[in-house]
Amino acid sequence: MPSVTSAVSDSGRPAPSSLWRDADFRRLWWSQTASQLGEHASLVVLPLFAVLTLHAGAGQLGLLRAVGQAPILLLSLFVGAWVDGWRTRTTMVLTDVGRALALGAIAVAGVLGRLGMPALLAAVLALGTLSVFFDVAYQSSLVRLVGRDQLVRGNSALEGSRSAAQIGGPALGGVLVSLLSAPVAAACGALFFTLSFLSVRRIRRTESIPERPERPPRVWLRIREGLRFVVGDTSLRTVCLASAAFQFCFAATMTVYLLFLPRELHLSGTVMGLALAAAGPGALLGSLLAARLPHRFGHGAVLVTAAALGDGAFLCVPALHGPSAVTVAVLLAVGFVFGAGGQLVNVTVMAVRQAVTPDGMQGRAAATITFAGMGLTPLGSLLGGFLAEEWGLRTGLLVAAGMLLSPVLMALSPLVRLGRALPTPRDTTSAPRRRDRPSSC
Repeated sequence: MPSVTSAVSDSGRPAPSSLWRDADFRRLWWSQTASQLGEHASLVVLPLFAVLTLHAGAGQLGLLRAVGQAPILLLSLFVGAWVDGWRTRTTMVLTDVGRALALGAIAVAGVLGRLGMPALLAAVLALGTLSVFFDVAYQSSLVRLVGRDQLVRGNSALEGSRSAAQIGGPALGGVLVSLLSAPVAAACGALFFTLSFLSVRRIRRTESIPERPERPPRVWLRIREGLRFVVGDTSLRTVCLASAAFQFCFAATMTVYLLFLPRELHLSGTVMGLALAAAGPGALLGSLLAARLPHRFGHGAVLVTAAALGDGAFLCVPALHGPSAVTVAVLLAVGFVFGAGGQLVNVTVMAVRQAVTPDGMQGRAAATITFAGMGLTPLGSLLGGFLAEEWGLRTGLLVAAGMLLSPVLMALSPLVRLGRALPTPRDTTSAPRRRDRPSSC
């Protein structure tokens, strides 16, 4: 273990006591915060513009969300294979520039009066594509910047930055769309991506990327290696199944929810932004708890309990009526509990995934899990639009019950028995086709 008295360990990574004293980690944190703030603001700005200004129907909103999520299904596996051989700093810089340009183009189109549904579809497609690259890269970048004994603390800090984005992003997006205009809101998103670019560009430490062979395997072979690794690990396989169940149902729920708030509860854009942002403070609490609870109660117990509480909170929403103070208070409470539980699960799952994965497989493992977990979200969004049209908004929200499949799957698997200590990386060099059970399960 590196000395706690040294600012940097022998490997060039920050020592356990000096994570926040490390300038490059702080730059990564600031980049993550700004990037996630821009992304979360955009995820609210563009759908709200479609609903409130273009008067989009349930089917159109479902299509808009599906187009933005489609790159996860189509590109995640390829991105994981590519990112493992690239410098994550370069990837994050390029994606931030691309997203800033995409939102800047939307702002200009809005000022010129040409901001319609085709432009929104093109924007969400570009943002979704570039976000896949950024998300895979930043998850891999932490492993290359800090030691494995700092993964939980580092993930807690990075997920805390995403919590800050969940606090400010939706609220800012809702307020700007309601009080000013969609072009102004889009311009603000472009500004945040620019700030992220400036921060990550200042990272100076040379990444310890795995050495490439003289004749690197083709991308399909690298993708297959990532798939085989994840499928062959009991913990990661369970994470994929549980994530797929949750993300599919959550995508359907959010499509109905974004229509339910203004049309059934008659909430203004500002109040909608606050209701959506309520998950942020909860997520901030969840990220703080994630640095402590797994080491006290065990990673498996925390995963199942947090998922059950967070996902179950959404079942209160269909019972709400009218824009009363009680309704708003309940929406804020639901968002807080959902954010806390979801963030606790996210941080814990990411730490487990990074711990069991060798350095040379980090990008592919992250992309494979993203593909399996979120690849069905476009179909979920389309399902939400269909349910809203055929069943009505209030009944359609009952699809939220499907999110409880996630904790059930984890509770029925060896993942629930993960203890206080993180598992060790699997050896993938000697028997690549063998499906070994992790020692912690």
